[in-house]
Amino acid sequence: MMIAVGTAYAGNVQSGCTFKGKKLYGKIQIVTSFPDVKVQEVTSFPDLKVQKVTSFPDSCGKWEIVDSFPDTKVQFVTSFPDIKIQYVTSFPGEN
Repeated sequence: MMIAVGTAYAGNVQSGCTFKGKKLYGKIQIVTSFPDVKVQEVTSFPDLKVQKVTSFPDSCGKWEIVDSFPDTKVQFVTSFPDIKIQYVTSFPGEN
């Protein structure tokens, strides 16, 4: 009997700090429809720790919130997220 073991990406950050090819750092636009990634804010057990920055969002988990020309569009949801995030003031990145 063979059992195939795979990685379930729903709810997890992929290698390179991405989700389905979209960067989880950089310029982020918050939208109410047609997101690249659906996120849920949690206080414990996040998939990604996020730090809001005003410049140089160049590493995993650093988000600069913008109104236009985003790298990635996110929608906040209360259930069935693609990833769970926790806001932090230091040490952003994969949990």
